[in-house]
Amino acid sequence: MSKLQLAEDVKPLSEFRSGVASCIRQVRKTKRPVVITHHGKSAAVLLDIAHYETLMERIETLQDIRLGEHQLSEGKGLRHDNALEQVLKRVRA
Repeated sequence: MSKLQLAEDVKPLSEFRSGVASCIRQVRKTKRPVVITHHGKSAAVLLDIAHYETLMERIETLQDIRLGEHQLSEGKGLRHDNALEQVLKRVRA
C-alpha cells in the first residue's frame, strides 16, 4: 500500500457523498486509502479491495502465530520429528 498523502487522500464526508465514484477511482489508481472525515474527525477509510484482502490475510496469519506461541507456552507443542511422524501417518492412511 502506498503512503497516504494528506493533501489528496483525506476527504470530508460531504465531498465523499457527492463524488463516491471519483473516490473509488482514486483509490484504485493510486493504491492509497482515502480517509473520510466527519465534523473534522476521521470517521472511515476507503481501501482498494486487494489491499483489504491482504490486510485480512496478514491479520489471520498473525492470529495463527499468536495462537501457536500461546500453545507452545502451555507446553502443547510437538518436536519436529514427532509432528512429521503424525503428518506422515495421516497422509498414508
